[in-house]
Order: sequence, then C-alpha cells, then structure tokens
Amino acid sequence: MSRILVIEDNRDLAFGLRNNLEIEGYEVETAENGRMGLETFAKVKPDLVILDLMLPELDGFRVLRSLRRDGHATPVLVLTAKGEEADKVRGLRMGADDYVTKPFGLLELLARVEALLRRTQPARGSASAPAVERFGTIEVNVAARTVSRASQPVELAPKEFDLLLALLRARGAVVSRLQLLRGVWGYSSAVVSRTVDTHIAELRRKLEDNPASPRHIITVRKTGYRIKQ
Repeated sequence: MSRILVIEDNRDLAFGLRNNLEIEGYEVETAENGRMGLETFAKVKPDLVILDLMLPELDGFRVLRSLRRDGHATPVLVLTAKGEEADKVRGLRMGADDYVTKPFGLLELLARVEALLRRTQPARGSASAPAVERFGTIEVNVAARTVSRASQPVELAPKEFDLLLALLRARGAVVSRLQLLRGVWGYSSAVVSRTVDTHIAELRRKLEDNPASPRHIITVRKTGYRIKQ
C-alpha cells in the first residue's frame, strides 16, 4: 500500500483529500503547516507528497527546497491556488514533479497521483540497454540516475531525468508530446501539454550551452522532441 503525505493548512480540504485517497486504497498522513510537514515526512517516509504552497510556518517552496536539498527524490505534487506561470515554473525548477491549480477536479488529481506513484521506481532498461548514455558533453548514468555536463554534475528533478531518458531511448527518433505525457507522466490523454514543454525548457537550461538555440534537445514543429547527438 502506497503512503501519501498531504501538507495542506485548509483542514476541510485536507480531510476531503484524505478520505478520497483512502477510498482509493492509499495510506494517508496529513500535516497542516510546513514545519510539521517536514517532521511528518521524516517519520513516515511517504511514497508521494501532495504539497500546498501557501502554508504557515514554512511555505511550500521552502518545504520543497528542503526535501530536495536533503536528497529526497520522493515525487511531489504541488497543489496550489497560485495559477501564474512563474509560480509553476519556480516549483518545477525546485524539484516538483507535477502541479494542480485550485480549484481542481478530484478525478484529475487522483489520476496524477496514480501516474506519479506508478513511476516511483525508475524503469529498467533491457539487458542490452547501455548503462551510460551520452550526447555532446552530456553523460547520463541510467542506473545511478545521475547526469554530468563536461564532467560536472547536473542536478535534475526526477521527472526531468525521466523525460531525458525517454528521449534518449528513442535513439534520435521524434517523440510526440502525447507519447511523453503517457510514457513519463502516465496520462491517458493529452492533458496539460505545457507540462512537457516546461520540463523541456528546464532540461535545455541545465544541459544546453545556449538554451535559446539548442543543439541537442530539438523541437520538431507540431510533432514533439528528439535528441540529436
């Protein structure tokens, strides 16, 4: 049974989320502020965190930063009333794996939770898949889930790494946004396609010499993306 930690200061919303998640078969813990959230995380070691951004004590951004700084790769779904693009990008840059903007549909939230949990364990490649993938000055250690650029380590969020790996395994072929949404996020249809674009932008920022004119992570107009060696 997967364990989920809900860090949400709205008690009614936290109660409703807990009930619905437990109906789906999850074990759920709740925390009503950021400091309590970090303490509860350390105790229960959840498989997934649903994190509000507007929290007392410590806000969600600081909670997320603390989790990633301490090396925790646990999937984090940001749940927030902040709908501005800048807030979403900031959350993704800090290591969030997905976000839902309030007000949200319960079925969509549950689908995203299921998709993130399905990908908690990194996909294993075939026996013939190389342990290390390379393009340009980038080296990707698949087993260790680490990336270096010109021999310098690069920190990727879990979903950024999964997205990069999906592109690499296509061996230069074009991968559509829908294929990436299904393969990396587990969505059954093309919901929130900007999720892919935002993560691609982050990969370029971290891995390309000139993100505005990428040499390796290439956009194929009206289709998707591919890796160019």
